[in-house]
Amino acid sequence: MLNYLKLLWSHAVIRWCVYQTPLLAFALLLTACATPPKAPTADPRSKPIRVLIIGDSISAAYTRPTGKKLKDRAVVVRPKRSDGKGGENCEGTTKGVKEIDRWLTTDGGDFDIIHFNFGLHDIKRMNPNPGTESMNPRHPQQATLEVYTAQLEKITERLQESGAILIFATTTPVPEGGVQPHRDPKDVVTYNAAAVDLMEKRGIAVNDLYAFALPRLEEWQRPVNVHFTRIGSDALAGKVAEAIILNGPFRPK
Repeated sequence: MLNYLKLLWSHAVIRWCVYQTPLLAFALLLTACATPPKAPTADPRSKPIRVLIIGDSISAAYTRPTGKKLKDRAVVVRPKRSDGKGGENCEGTTKGVKEIDRWLTTDGGDFDIIHFNFGLHDIKRMNPNPGTESMNPRHPQQATLEVYTAQLEKITERLQESGAILIFATTTPVPEGGVQPHRDPKDVVTYNAAAVDLMEKRGIAVNDLYAFALPRLEEWQRPVNVHFTRIGSDALAGKVAEAIILNGPFRPK
């Protein structure tokens, strides 16, 4: 009798499953259809990235053409003067350590990439008394190599704290012939080496503008002048834009 009751129970369970399974499946289908699909999330790389260029007058000359070369892929800006009138010459590391916090707030801050350089102002000779630029090669640099390295490290630490991708640009060459104020062409090599060593230790990309410009100085650089012609600045801008694309969070084309 017990076995017979077990058999009846088994048959009842089977019949319930047979009739109910389609109903359950249908109910699940209705639920799935009633749930609206999730909206696709926007790829942050589809928006123009924000780029800050920090540097001296060399970078000031290539900032705008860099922005033009990147077009709708990036918004490229540089620090503005404290009075708000025009772009700022960020000069050397002595100024940099004092102003870096203000520069990081340019146009609201929150940059994806920061391309930066210091060097040309650090190596220029200064008359200790009264502290003006000098043509005397015996006078000291604005920042000795040791001071330059220490100040550059402080600036770099602050830039890394911002969370942006960093690209350091080496200082472009100083021509022979006695530029004003006095700068020793060999100092550029020495200071660049110290800067590159620092960047490598911190895992920061280096855009070697020195090596890029050196073979083309007669074509791109003004005579006995650290500054470049419009053609030279445009060429530097192309190298800067290339480094930004290479290191930035862009959507692959």
